Amino acid sequence: MHTHDHTHQQKKDLNAAFKWAVALNAGYVLVEAGSGLISGSLALLADAAHNLTDVAGLFMAWGAVVAAKRPANGRFTYGYGRATILAALVNAIVIMLGVGAVVWEAVHRFSQPVDVSAEFVMGIAALGIFVNAGTALLFRTERHDDLNAEGAFLHMMTDAAVSLGVVLSGVVVFFTGWSLVDPIVAIAVSLMVAVATYSLLKSSLHLTLDGVPASVDREAVKAWLGKQTGVEAVHDLHIWALSTTKNALTAHLIMPEGNPNEGFLAYLTEELGEHFNIHHATFQIEPSLSGCCLCSPNKQQK
Repeated sequence: MHTHDHTHQQKKDLNAAFKWAVALNAGYVLVEAGSGLISGSLALLADAAHNLTDVAGLFMAWGAVVAAKRPANGRFTYGYGRATILAALVNAIVIMLGVGAVVWEAVHRFSQPVDVSAEFVMGIAALGIFVNAGTALLFRTERHDDLNAEGAFLHMMTDAAVSLGVVLSGVVVFFTGWSLVDPIVAIAVSLMVAVATYSLLKSSLHLTLDGVPASVDREAVKAWLGKQTGVEAVHDLHIWALSTTKNALTAHLIMPEGNPNEGFLAYLTEELGEHFNIHHATFQIEPSLSGCCLCSPNKQQK
């Protein structure tokens, strides 16, 4: 027996946020790359290439949000919501790869320091702080409820931190002439980025592998279902994410007297959506455990 909730709170439409994010960051890439060519700064050109990957990541996340809105069909029966989870996972992996590339380049610069115009680099990097921080703020309200928005927020705040590090290193180089401060700051910022990104990588990988979403307490759900009228036991309980904002559940309910009334399943679904953040539920009602054709006592889920 299947039922799902149509009344859960709608999340904010992120299309506008992604549109502005892509436009701002694409414009900054052009400015940074042009400045790097004019000044001969390899650091600016390298950061422009890094920011270009950010634009690609934002495009990917935006595409996932759009895809998630497409209706389910005969081939994709749950729709395309999983695209948001995959986008978050890829975003986290790209950030980690970027961290590795920055650290690798920084290590090389200890033996081969590069002289650049500190004033020029500081000016462009300062602009990057405002662009990246401003972009991150577009996702601040939804980041706690949507892993894809969290990925975009974290990505942009990471880049703002990198830009801040570049500005600070430029200040030190300007006043001291000590060029080694640039790779030192790069490594420090990269380590901070890696630590911040680990949680996103872990969460997105967890959802990709159909782990129970962090917002759902599986044992609490099982205990609540077991207390409902006529339910003697609950087994074969599965909870997973359909997207970064929607969760699903399937369960077998042992009910010797059968479905108590027509509103029973609707009640279960409404309560699961309101109190457990589950909005797509499917139940199988059975008179006894031995009557389940999919499970046997020795395979019963604990």
